[in-house]
Amino acid sequence: MSGLGGNPFVDPVDVNPFQDASITQATSRASDNAGEFNPFSADDMGTHTGTTIPLSAASSQPAILQTSVEQSAQANAASGQADLLRQQQELEKKAAELERKERELRSSSAGRTANTGENNWPPLPSFSPVKPCFYQDFEAEIPEDYRRICKRMYYLWMFHSATLFLNVLACLSYFTASADYGVDFGLSILWFVLFTPMSFVCWYRPVYKAFRSDSSFSFFFFFFVFFFQVAVYIIQTVGIPRWGNSGWIASISMIGINLPVAVVMMVVAGFFTVNAVLAVILLKMVHSKYRRTGASFSQAQREFSHGVLTNPTVQTAASSAAASAAQGAFSRSRTGN
Repeated sequence: MSGLGGNPFVDPVDVNPFQDASITQATSRASDNAGEFNPFSADDMGTHTGTTIPLSAASSQPAILQTSVEQSAQANAASGQADLLRQQQELEKKAAELERKERELRSSSAGRTANTGENNWPPLPSFSPVKPCFYQDFEAEIPEDYRRICKRMYYLWMFHSATLFLNVLACLSYFTASADYGVDFGLSILWFVLFTPMSFVCWYRPVYKAFRSDSSFSFFFFFFVFFFQVAVYIIQTVGIPRWGNSGWIASISMIGINLPVAVVMMVVAGFFTVNAVLAVILLKMVHSKYRRTGASFSQAQREFSHGVLTNPTVQTAASSAAASAAQGAFSRSRTGN
């Protein structure tokens, strides 16, 4: 009640809240502890060894990579070395293949040079007055890539010749069955005598030369002649009567007249059919090989021009014609004077 009875207009007594006994005791204890702390005192450093590590010794030690980094670097190096070894092996195989092809080309060219003047086809006995006219050796002259197709063309020519011979026998039996078919027998002999050597010279030898020397002109000449040969095979297969061919029409017409003769003629007609089919197949195969050689019509023209200009026979004929023309002009000029 004394507080309420005082004068409210009198200044109150200044009271310091920090003069409280509990507060002053806590602050005095904290200041004493802070003043006594020394981090470099002997008591505080007693827990350390007291030795220092020199900077030079610490920096002289090499840096050590982690184990995973070392293993990845070794794996990359091993894979790179394996790739290099594989590439080296592939290069060695390619070099060996090129060397083998080069040896084959050298041997084939040497064989052609050594056997240029020694003809061996057709194979005739030594006592024969007729000597071989051509030289033929598939192993020595024809490259390996073209050797098989070239041999197949040779076998086709042999089958073609055998078919023409059988056609003569079939037409002979045709003639024995009826005297009206004597024309067929005569023409069959003519076809055998004419077409056997002409087919060898006109389409087999050009394709042989084309594969031997990669000649564009020989390829074009073969295609031109062999196209007509295929047409002739088709005509022979059809067997038009009185054309000298034992084809299907002529053989079927003989069934009611003479059955054994008709059977013989049908066999020959089958041979002509096989010739036509094989000719078409081989023509496509030769054309595919021709497209891979890079030959062209312009190159064929150049080869033809060069062959004509360098031919000794053509040169002799041209010089003789020029000399005759000059002599004739000179004689006319003297007569006019």
